[in-house]
Amino acid sequence: MGGLASVKDLRARKMRNQTSVLEFLLLGLSEHPEEQQFFFRLFLGIYLIGTLGNLLTILAIGFDSHLYTPMYFFLSNLSFLDLCFTTTTVPKMLVNYLSGSNAISYSECLAQMYFINAFGASDSILLSAMAYDRYLAVCHPLHYGTIMTSRLCALLVAVPWISAHLISMVHTIFIGHLSFCMNNKIPHFFCDINTLIRLSCSDTHINEMLVLFLGGPVVLIPFICIVVSYTPIVSAVWKVPSVQGKWKAFSTCGSHLSVVTLFYGTVIGVYFNPTSTHTTQKDMIATVMYTVVTPTLNPFIYSLRNNDLKGALGKLLGLKHFSKR
Repeated sequence: MGGLASVKDLRARKMRNQTSVLEFLLLGLSEHPEEQQFFFRLFLGIYLIGTLGNLLTILAIGFDSHLYTPMYFFLSNLSFLDLCFTTTTVPKMLVNYLSGSNAISYSECLAQMYFINAFGASDSILLSAMAYDRYLAVCHPLHYGTIMTSRLCALLVAVPWISAHLISMVHTIFIGHLSFCMNNKIPHFFCDINTLIRLSCSDTHINEMLVLFLGGPVVLIPFICIVVSYTPIVSAVWKVPSVQGKWKAFSTCGSHLSVVTLFYGTVIGVYFNPTSTHTTQKDMIATVMYTVVTPTLNPFIYSLRNNDLKGALGKLLGLKHFSKR
């Protein structure tokens, strides 16, 4: 009996030491009040600029019938994804800086992680669909209209949304089964899946394998598809005899390549480099780049290099000199 009682006491003590946390603490980019004020103003400005840019892009494409083409259909969906992506992280960070509280509830943390993974994965897969669209337009222009039908366009947008949300759901379910003990401090400005795995006091081998086998292909396969798509594009553009024709082709593809470089360069830097090269500061900067800066720059990268989109924006805003094509 004495041995049974001691086993029960040991289990009770273990349960007290592994009490599940009710909330996490997002440490953010800095814990110094002066730096927090600076980051609040900086990210408020970035968020407002990005939100305005993406909304204007969506509205300009929606209100100009000349832009009812597959390329702009994909671009409007990318702008919507970028808008959702930044809204998942930045407003919470701003509220924390403004209120002086860095707490986030357990359920809110899981919800934030779910949408970050879902929108990020959708972004990645959609960029590969846009590369395929550019490949058909440049390398097979005569068959472009018959191949890139409205049905195929809808499918190429639906696949990223559905597959990304399913993958994110799997991650969230398995993270929800982990136990979190006394340490509830997240050294980040949002609930990152890798950080939550490191904080857990449970066995996380399954979660780590899921990140590798579900998260890896979401980034690497679209990236490889983009590289494969742009190899014949570059070859085809190089054979164009006129300089003007080359510039026109490169201008439409260059915007997409700029976005791809910014997005995948930072994502691969965070998740696919050796852990020995990682530091909290480096990872934070790279994460800010692909979660905040890149979605903010996307509408400006596309609009500044695209006369049709600039013309549509000019019409929308009533700027006659800006709407000349």
